[in-house]
Amino acid sequence: MSSNRGVIVYKIYRALSYGISPLVHLHLWWRKFRGREHPSRWRERLGMPSVCRPNGRLVWFHAVSLGEGLAAIPVIKCCLERRPDVTVLMTTTTASAFEVIKNILPSNVIYQYAPLDLPTAVDTFLHYWKPNAIMLIESELWPNLIMGAARNNIALSLINGRMSQKSFRNWSRPLVLPLITLMLSKFSLILPLSTTQGIHFQLLQATPFIINFCGDLKFAFQDFDISKRNKRDLDEFQAQLINKKVWMASSIHKDEEEVFIGAHNSLKKKHPDLVTIIVPRQPRHGQAIALKFQKEKVCVGLRSRNDKLTAGTNLYVIDSLGELREFYRLTPIAVIGGSFSPGLTGHNIAEAAAAGCAVLTGYHIGHFRHMVLEMQRSNPLSVIQVSGEKLVEAISNLFGDAKLLEARREASMRAYHDLSRGIVENVWRMLQMNIYEQLWRRDE
Repeated sequence: MSSNRGVIVYKIYRALSYGISPLVHLHLWWRKFRGREHPSRWRERLGMPSVCRPNGRLVWFHAVSLGEGLAAIPVIKCCLERRPDVTVLMTTTTASAFEVIKNILPSNVIYQYAPLDLPTAVDTFLHYWKPNAIMLIESELWPNLIMGAARNNIALSLINGRMSQKSFRNWSRPLVLPLITLMLSKFSLILPLSTTQGIHFQLLQATPFIINFCGDLKFAFQDFDISKRNKRDLDEFQAQLINKKVWMASSIHKDEEEVFIGAHNSLKKKHPDLVTIIVPRQPRHGQAIALKFQKEKVCVGLRSRNDKLTAGTNLYVIDSLGELREFYRLTPIAVIGGSFSPGLTGHNIAEAAAAGCAVLTGYHIGHFRHMVLEMQRSNPLSVIQVSGEKLVEAISNLFGDAKLLEARREASMRAYHDLSRGIVENVWRMLQMNIYEQLWRRDE
């Protein structure tokens, strides 16, 4: 009975998505006109390919944005090594993800923009690429995509699966619960990023035996090569930080910029040799922050202009893409943004920990709460949670006690290494058992 209701709700969704397709096409064209979509590849969003499909088996990995895409790359590399006879197609949705990931993917991976969840776009995409399996990353649960895959007998898996509290509440409503239950029934494998997330999927009536916990892939990222020019620039920047009090605020949102501006101003009074590195979530936001400080006669360096860190510069804004990991290596203290204002849900702390930073975060961390708790369980000194009002005090304590700072840095790195061990191998084993072996049996 529930399955029948799910089918009815899906038919309504499909009809509605057909109906709004002309408006979505118009919106996509308008975004392209304004420079918000790739000028030559925007049609990929409508399912139209830009390269030829090779012969043979093909698996499709899909992630929405940069963080999820980077988390998928170690698994993709593992799949290529273990099954070199299978072509890998990867898609992402956001332009920022596309610009970064295209430069670090293995050369034999096909990379496209993902189709919008419109019936014609999804059907066109699936008809052309004919994937044997689809690996969705984190939260990409789209009805037309999932039901289209099921109709075409394509194996489905959800890797590092998560669902925010808001999404879980929405999917639990009586009207749409039959739809999500129907969608989850089409999966052969669900690998949640935490036990709490696994419980969410079970409460939405996913089949329990397809749910397996392998760890959070965001603990298992791999470094990628940077250009010689970038390395030279970063080495020069690092040399300019010697004998300075350095801290970084990363992935900050507009809602919380005043917290970090205030922290910088307060710390500057106590530490004249201060250098604050600010990395906004959106590069365009960085230029607005720089203008705000410049109006106050503060000397600000901008990464996009390749500004040097002169004697009078005590604030540097990284308004570029794909360099966050490298800048973590240059700072002893990293404050992870997206966590100091109600309504925000935190960001990945693993990259800062892996780089050996003393890691601080706020209390508004959403599904990243499990990551903070796991780090703290592994080593209580690994992550500091503070409010915006206590941020200056926490940073000052680290600046004033070299042994404490070193202990915090060591603790975060140890916790990261403990939690990252074996995750990619575990994911591969589950994919091999539940996806790859099933495909091969089906073909025999």
